[in-house]
Amino acid sequence: MNRFAELLDRLVLMPSRNGKLRLLTDYFRSVEDPDRGYALAAITGDLSIAAVKPAMLRALVTERMDPVLFGYSYDYVGDLAETVSLVWPTDPAARVNHVPTLGEVVGKLQAASRSDGPKVLTRLLDSAGISARFAIIKLVTGGLRIGVSARLAKQAVADLGRVDVAEIEELWHGLTPPYAELFAWLEGKAEKPERAAKALFRPVMLAHPVEDKDFEKLDPADYAAEWKWDGIRVQATAEGGVRRLYSRTGEDVAQAFPDLMEAISFDAVLDGELLVGSPNATGSFSDLQQRLNRKSVSPKIQAQYPAFMRCYDLLQLGEEDLRTLPFRERRARLEAFIKTLDPARFDLSPFVAFDRWAELETSRSTPPHPIIEGVMLKRWDSPYLAGRPKGPWFKWKRDPHTVDAVLMYAQRGHGKRSSFYSDYTFGVWAGPEGAEELVPVGKAYFGFTDEELKQIDKYVRDNTIERFGPVRSVRADRTAGLVLEVAFEGLNRSTRHKSGVAMRFPRISRLRWDKPTAEADRIETLQALLD
Repeated sequence: MNRFAELLDRLVLMPSRNGKLRLLTDYFRSVEDPDRGYALAAITGDLSIAAVKPAMLRALVTERMDPVLFGYSYDYVGDLAETVSLVWPTDPAARVNHVPTLGEVVGKLQAASRSDGPKVLTRLLDSAGISARFAIIKLVTGGLRIGVSARLAKQAVADLGRVDVAEIEELWHGLTPPYAELFAWLEGKAEKPERAAKALFRPVMLAHPVEDKDFEKLDPADYAAEWKWDGIRVQATAEGGVRRLYSRTGEDVAQAFPDLMEAISFDAVLDGELLVGSPNATGSFSDLQQRLNRKSVSPKIQAQYPAFMRCYDLLQLGEEDLRTLPFRERRARLEAFIKTLDPARFDLSPFVAFDRWAELETSRSTPPHPIIEGVMLKRWDSPYLAGRPKGPWFKWKRDPHTVDAVLMYAQRGHGKRSSFYSDYTFGVWAGPEGAEELVPVGKAYFGFTDEELKQIDKYVRDNTIERFGPVRSVRADRTAGLVLEVAFEGLNRSTRHKSGVAMRFPRISRLRWDKPTAEADRIETLQALLD
């Protein structure tokens, strides 16, 4: 357990991607089964511990210390796991000579019932040191927040065995923790695990953002252009009667879209965009959100927001893997295959006709549908390659919208940002002249440099007027405050927000220290964009 705790500590403090990869690979190489497998599952989010929830953890710690004092401590530290690991009272009588392994800890927690969960967790925390307590709490809460994505962890595993990460991703959904057969293969002790499960995920091909200088080297005749739709990238996979719907990260989201799943009556793998509405009347991303992240969807919601898939590519047809074929051939096969599918559930992503880049720029800037967020460029001769290779595919998104808003609230971040107020809620002016008030329109936690983060953090501390746990309200009126230039991809109407709007992908694009708060934008500016 101590090795896993040390790994988490070092990953949190390691700023570089390559440094994190080395730490992970060294851990997987030096730690025995099943501990390394459970560590991998925890990092990728595939470790399930149902007996303990964050609310239970809060209840346990407030039984052992004053709740107000715990609240102050949490506000100061900014991370629940770190706070609890530091304030949990040490009981010398509970300490044991044997430090449990990660596998033993996971085994006890997974074997515990909901009623036994608090007792099992208490015994583990009582017997552990601060670092081990921190690791145990991270396990049970499920949110490690160590700056490591699931794909980065899989890349580290691939580096261990000197194989392509795409091989790991294709096997992944047929494997279960603690992945003993996977590590045995990577270390040359066993054969490669067979694809034990059907309808497995194929690693998706991604695009690089195109830059102005790229057009000097690109020939328009080499590329097809198609619209980039504002939904979620999915992969519909069916094999031997097994049907799955994967997100771009390999998460099976089929349970939220039973209406689409019923229409998957083929043996093939389709790559495309999940949208709602109909092919002739595509709904907004806000409409799509009514279906996302649900364990079940009522017939009423299905009727109001029917799901369909706008198809980009055909990766496999029956037993034939098409990914090595050039895009031109895959597209021709897709155009023929799409005619055999339910037109209410599957349609073909149309091409954008162009001969010159300037012509495509005009189309990109004035798309025919508000749900289009740009264009995709795909080389006619490109195979379907996992990851983000430079050159075959580019994305050319519409220029973001910007608005000048006023900082209203700031919240502590997590992980390496837990010492800074790094999450910002901002608003614009609303109401009649002379009685204007700020109404929140969004929240952002990126887009600024480390140096700018320090500047904003100091501003928040110097201008706090109220505190609400880890959140601070800062001075923001017509005469004082900090104006932020906020970039965002789009707007949706929202009944949950006082302003009536919700931003898509907001980020801080510039700090406007020079701009008076009275000159920040009004809500009418955003409403005009909606209209």
